[in-house]
Amino acid sequence: MNQILSASRAVLSESDPAVAKILQSEAHRLSDGLELIASENVASPAVLAALSSVLSNKYAEGYPGRRYYGGCEHVDEVELLAIERAKKLYGAEHVNVQPHSGAQANQAVFLSCLKPGDTILGMNLSHGGHLTHGSPVNMSGMVYKPEFYGVRESDGLLDYDEVRRVAHATRPKLIIAGASAYPRIIDFAAFRKVADAVGALLLVDMAHIAGLVAAGVHPSPVPFADFVTTTTHKTLRGPRGGIILCRNDHAKAVDKALFPGTQGGPLMHVIGAKAVAFGEALSPDFKKYAELVVANAKALAATLVESGVKLVSGGTDNHLMLIDLRESPLSGKDAEERLGRIGLTVNKNTVPGETRKPMVTSGIRIGTPAITTRGLKPSDMKELAEAIVCALHHNEDRMGHAQTLVTRLCQKYPLYDGVFAREGYAVPKI
Repeated sequence: MNQILSASRAVLSESDPAVAKILQSEAHRLSDGLELIASENVASPAVLAALSSVLSNKYAEGYPGRRYYGGCEHVDEVELLAIERAKKLYGAEHVNVQPHSGAQANQAVFLSCLKPGDTILGMNLSHGGHLTHGSPVNMSGMVYKPEFYGVRESDGLLDYDEVRRVAHATRPKLIIAGASAYPRIIDFAAFRKVADAVGALLLVDMAHIAGLVAAGVHPSPVPFADFVTTTTHKTLRGPRGGIILCRNDHAKAVDKALFPGTQGGPLMHVIGAKAVAFGEALSPDFKKYAELVVANAKALAATLVESGVKLVSGGTDNHLMLIDLRESPLSGKDAEERLGRIGLTVNKNTVPGETRKPMVTSGIRIGTPAITTRGLKPSDMKELAEAIVCALHHNEDRMGHAQTLVTRLCQKYPLYDGVFAREGYAVPKI
């Protein structure tokens, strides 16, 4: 397989130097800066190998043992392996590993249990929710009737009393828990209690915390939810894609809603890479990794607060934090640009009480999954926080110093190794 991969890289460089050059540039971007986007990570060489494998050639509409094409005996094996590993990882009764993304996983769950016009209750997008949880610009908010809960502006914490009030007032068919920018532990038992009280089904979208749940660093939603969806990248550190976990009594409806309801042929190379990632997540080393993700986030958040940076909820319990810039002359867009100039990749993000437009925002979201994969430790967070503070709180005269700090961390924890470095392929220090 290594010979096949080496040959494919050589062929690409020779046959399409334009694409090869772009890949090389992206490799340098990753190597020369620090990735702080909370929803991004660095996949292992084994995951990347599966993604570029012969599995990409196979059309496999249907499910293992029930395909619409011949020649599926080996892709059946890899899909069943991915399912088996995911069940073991999360203790789930049923798993569908075919969703192309977390958004399509959510869409399939909606189709399996809702009719157009049914009421859904999700977290307000500007408070840390997700686009697919009822936003009016997303199909979830166009096809279904969305209602929302949020966090208390006083402390940035989920308002479970509001969840109960809104649920009893609107009687949703489906309640959605989970977030894309919430830095604290989510109480899934509380959501289950509300769902039972109003006769609703419960979907937990754990895309951001899936790796933390797998490692036991965050409570699992599986015992409480009817459905659990997740992406397989982010804290899980696999390929870009999604999966659905559910109870057996929803299995048939979920599988039918995914295929043929919302998707055609599965991406078998991605499913193979999911199997690899689940295998990695079952290892003792992954638990240590997830614990370090949280330790790094807590250390970085604490140092930022000590330096006068305002964080939504005052800190973090998981892998991410939200910097609140409502009292700063900088917008989220400004902060993203300034941090990008010193080699720190972040994303602008709305904050509770947001007054700016979504493409401007009053906050930035920072996460530690990718830098933890790279090798950074809590002892490095003081230096990283200093670079962030220099970029956000000082004039141009401090930007050079901030860039030096980032460069020093990049050199201390190189992202590439051996032949992969020369050819521009990422090999994380796992």
